[in-house]
Amino acid sequence: MGKYDNDFIMTIDDDDETIVVPEEEKETFSDDEQTKKKTNNKKKGQQQDQDFDNRFTFALDGGGEMGPAKPWDFTAARDMLKNKNLERTSIDDIISKKRKQVKEMKKKEQMKQDDNQQDDDNDEENLVDDNDDDLAADGFGAGVEEEEEEGQTMDDDEEEEGSSATDTEDEDQDDANMNNSDEEEEQENEEDRKRKEAYFAPEEENVPKEHQSFSSMNLSRPILKGLANLGFVKPTDIQARTIPVALLGKDICGGAVTGSGKTAAFIVPILERLLYRPRQQASTRVLILCPTRELAAQVHSVAVKLAGYTDITFSLCVGGLSVKQQEADLKLKPDVVVATPGRLIDHIRNSMGFGLDTCEILVMDEADRMLEDGFADELGEIIKSCPKSRQTMLFSATMTDNVDQLVRMSLKNPVRLFVDKSNQAASRLIQEFVRIRANRESDRSAILLALCRKTFKKKVIIFFRSKAAAHQMKILFGLVGLNAGELHGNLTQEQRLESLERFRDLEIDYLLATDLAARGLDIKGIDTVINYNMPTQFAQYLHRVGRTARAGRNGRSVTLVGEQDRKMLKMAIKSANSNQVKNRVVAADTIQKYKAKVESLSTQIQEVLQEEKEERALRQAEMEIRKSENLLAHGKEIYARPARTWFQTEAEKKKSQEENTPLEYRSTKKEEVKNEKEKIKRGKYDGMSRQKRRRRQAMEEDEDYIKDAKNQKSAAKKAKKAAKPRRL
Repeated sequence: MGKYDNDFIMTIDDDDETIVVPEEEKETFSDDEQTKKKTNNKKKGQQQDQDFDNRFTFALDGGGEMGPAKPWDFTAARDMLKNKNLERTSIDDIISKKRKQVKEMKKKEQMKQDDNQQDDDNDEENLVDDNDDDLAADGFGAGVEEEEEEGQTMDDDEEEEGSSATDTEDEDQDDANMNNSDEEEEQENEEDRKRKEAYFAPEEENVPKEHQSFSSMNLSRPILKGLANLGFVKPTDIQARTIPVALLGKDICGGAVTGSGKTAAFIVPILERLLYRPRQQASTRVLILCPTRELAAQVHSVAVKLAGYTDITFSLCVGGLSVKQQEADLKLKPDVVVATPGRLIDHIRNSMGFGLDTCEILVMDEADRMLEDGFADELGEIIKSCPKSRQTMLFSATMTDNVDQLVRMSLKNPVRLFVDKSNQAASRLIQEFVRIRANRESDRSAILLALCRKTFKKKVIIFFRSKAAAHQMKILFGLVGLNAGELHGNLTQEQRLESLERFRDLEIDYLLATDLAARGLDIKGIDTVINYNMPTQFAQYLHRVGRTARAGRNGRSVTLVGEQDRKMLKMAIKSANSNQVKNRVVAADTIQKYKAKVESLSTQIQEVLQEEKEERALRQAEMEIRKSENLLAHGKEIYARPARTWFQTEAEKKKSQEENTPLEYRSTKKEEVKNEKEKIKRGKYDGMSRQKRRRRQAMEEDEDYIKDAKNQKSAAKKAKKAAKPRRL
């Protein structure tokens, strides 16, 4: 064994746990135990082969000399959290308190009843039957049936004959509308081809070479070491096409399916170019923009780990974190700044010594979201601050090549790198749809509860349209006994980071989120994505279901589809493979059972919401008290600080919002305001007391009398003057 000690033998199992066994104890293992270990290892290997596509080129499990590494963490973001010593009562504490109260009440009621009644009926954890017979099919759950045709919507045997006729008429009308829209798109494509050919670089120059490893790309050794540390073996298609072009300094407009490694595709060439930067004077050379705070923190974490063997410095600038600490980091002129648009503009205008005059590379992750009207003004302000000679790279899973949207980014002959279709889901994703009738919209919560209680029990993300719906479902899950967390804009930044980390570390089974978590977040091992509502945009649907089936793994999405979501459903079926679209049917008696359960818990949900509202009011009062104490103690210092400015006034904000709203909505809004003004016309004496009104009327009568007297007097004078003889 060479230089190693002969007294020890090292064995490594599949979980990367190192076990050191002395030579004396080696013979104590029996043959049965060794055979059991071998069979277990074979089963683990078979299961990994089923879940993971071996043809895929990288795995973020990590490895290398530094051991298994997590692809991202929030250590940098946690270090910049605002220091608040206020004691907070979490929603989980309120829910557990309410469950204890309900249990105690039921125990007291049980004591009054007969002793023959079973105790299990009163236990909240056993209120729901865990028999999976009514939901069992194909190993994944309830009554799953494949769609026979792409355009066929989901049929239910329980539907009445009259309603089926109307449904077919609606489907025919939808098909006609879809055909008309396809013809219009073909005409528009013919008109836009010439513009795109003139705007984008010729695609013949961008024929990629097949790279079997990152070493064939002439990358530096520190970067290759960082890639190996994160488990990257062979570049993906988007990485193989992007890295050589980005190293040449060309502008890029790239798109690939979710989970294909777009983050490493733009970080690796950036790090390679920064290794040869001039070091005489520190300056910020790279800016990476992300639409959400969590995505920015994730990109920052991945970039820091890839640059672990270099001297490149990074800074994270997002909302919800300490502004003072970010200002201190920016004064040191880091090489790369990862930011969200709002906080970046705040630092550009109000942080001394920070600017983007030396920015050489601008990267926009999830660029299609950044190019929407919501970020239009902020994006224009950032582009003004960047030099025109920069390199610009845009990436997204649903990236558009619309020239009108890309022109304002001032791209210079950009290279178009679209590896996959922009409206296509992952190839290993199974999409399931649960139909909800027009008169059954109230069954959504019962269906969701049945699916989570019986079929999908861990590693599940559930998306909602509103923050209130996600929060109420969090309370319902807590009262039923399901371990869930929430992620939406009403939470503090500390709570948002905590929810993501707990879900990543498998401390909670369900993550109830809004579209805040739909873009870019890479959480390993998500088995299922459930859409409580179908999103209004198909691109948003692709981003939601893209949280699973990432990096060549299997995944499943379940969407509750209403009657108003027919168009989105047809687009989803059209973009997927026919054998991967299925119809899930939940039994009617199961829905009724869970609906009764939800209705019985409605009063408890309202009580929890009321208690949480009171806790929030108390916390707000404590914050106001602390604020007033700080003003009294440090008033001079606080008022001496310069006021923070913004690039828009309130009037300009309102004007831009009105310009971004559709014309139809704008006209109706103006008409409504005009009608309201016409309706509300104040009377002459409205709002006056009775005494004041009489006095005002008396004064007006006196004024009228005086005016009449004056008019009569002036008329008499005029008549007397006219009666006098004229002079000759």
